[in-house]
Amino acid sequence: MLIESRPALDPELAALVTAQQRELAEAGTRAGNRIFEPHDDVAYLVGVVNGRAVACGAWQPLAEGVAELKRMYVRPAFRGRGLARQMIVAIEEEALAADRPVIRLETGTGLPAAIALYQSAGYRQIPPFGEYAGNPHSLCFEKRMGALVQ
Repeated sequence: MLIESRPALDPELAALVTAQQRELAEAGTRAGNRIFEPHDDVAYLVGVVNGRAVACGAWQPLAEGVAELKRMYVRPAFRGRGLARQMIVAIEEEALAADRPVIRLETGTGLPAAIALYQSAGYRQIPPFGEYAGNPHSLCFEKRMGALVQ
């Protein structure tokens, strides 16, 4: 898979995020009700296989040294090939290069495959943070990378 940075208004990125939101809504998660609003401070990545955009992910600065992993999605026909893990690694590398060795993320309690993916990638559950605090359907995770972070 080729992983490319894309602008917030990229049409292929928008199609992937729309598919993600539709799938979340069908799964009954509150996140599926959100409207995609691109942000300039978010770094968006798209995974391309044979010229087709099939995966996406992003990271956004939170606090000094901290980033939030967001918008993870792989089209169903391309799942089970390790593409999500490749996307996570690319996001982590970008965040670390931007001096953000702590990565946080939120996922829904009803998404066991996502939970298993994040845990297998070294993320540990933490109390809900920011906008997710108090949401009983949110699970939050964190990973600390690099020699500077203990």
